[in-house]
Amino acid sequence: MKLYYSPGACSLSPHIVACEAELPVELVKVDLESKRTENSEDFRQLNPNGYVPLLILDDGNILTEGPAIVQYLADQAPDKKLIPPAGTFERYQLQQWLNFISTEIHKSFSPLFNPAAPEAAKQWAINILMTRLETAAEQLSTQPFLLGQSFSVADAYLFVTLSWGQYVNIDISRWPALARYVDKISERPAVQKAMKEEGLIQ
Repeated sequence: MKLYYSPGACSLSPHIVACEAELPVELVKVDLESKRTENSEDFRQLNPNGYVPLLILDDGNILTEGPAIVQYLADQAPDKKLIPPAGTFERYQLQQWLNFISTEIHKSFSPLFNPAAPEAAKQWAINILMTRLETAAEQLSTQPFLLGQSFSVADAYLFVTLSWGQYVNIDISRWPALARYVDKISERPAVQKAMKEEGLIQ
């Protein structure tokens, strides 16, 4: 499998999941400005949307969108218990969190990274983020992970989005539950491995 990524972007989430699942993936770095890969491929030929992550399976099939990719990867290693079994209520709870992170947290960060976004749009996004991060903090105030006692693919995704706060002046330390959560997840060996492979830490 090939995982197309950009360091620290949302593609870090499936990278972490692949490391947690101990799945062999070939990493291909993408320059999101030029839309070219480290191998000089035109990335838009693979994903016309021009963004990561993108996963190419050994049979040539392609998956885009992080929430779909992390579920696929986790299902390849059921013994790692990174995702509840399909058809269970817990699986739908996980999909609920993946959708919440994707549409409410991830997308609210987007204007903050866009230098062309008006200040009013950025403030609007910050206001939304404050309420959505409060929701996540409340969930994590009584349990170590989003689904309870076990790390899941949803935690990989939330961890990555929370890590963006440092770049856009969103201080998550105002929510002690989130600060503890980020510290704990950052210490996981698979997370350390993925971050080192992307050059995010030494």
